[in-house]
Amino acid sequence: MATKQKTLQDAFYETLKDVYYAERQSVRALKKAAKSAQHEDLRQAFETHAEESATQVERLQDIFELIGKPARGKTCEAMQGLTSEMEEDLEDFGDGPAADAVLAASAQALEHYEIARYGTLKTWALQLGHEDAAKLLDETLQEEKKTDEMLTAIAERINVEGAEGGEAAARPASKGATGKAA
Repeated sequence: MATKQKTLQDAFYETLKDVYYAERQSVRALKKAAKSAQHEDLRQAFETHAEESATQVERLQDIFELIGKPARGKTCEAMQGLTSEMEEDLEDFGDGPAADAVLAASAQALEHYEIARYGTLKTWALQLGHEDAAKLLDETLQEEKKTDEMLTAIAERINVEGAEGGEAAARPASKGATGKAA
């Protein structure tokens, strides 16, 4: 008895379930990171992106509906590993001068994973003729890229402050590369 070969449509659905789980985990991790962040810009970035990620979860639910499949998550080992590393970093660095730098780096690892997944899903959606799903996936992909850029700008400031032993952390929040508060 031969097993049915998996198709690109199957890969799309399985990866969609994976990223649905991952995005829900990301919301939890970002909320926890926001509570731990010492730097105001970083805390605000985490809070803002947690809200944005909640919207992304809803967008994923819309995509499941568009393709006629149930919105279900599948355990994402990668996201579990990344969030576990973030928790370890929080424990290891506590409230030390490098804590926010390490926290920002952990958050960027989450973002990079999501960027990779959303880019793949968008490409597959287009190849499978799911144009509406591709548009929604691209919207999320662009948000993830923007968040990564914002975290980079914040991390560059935090890294300098952490290297200085934290004295600069008491300074007021500075403006990002765009001239707006990050």
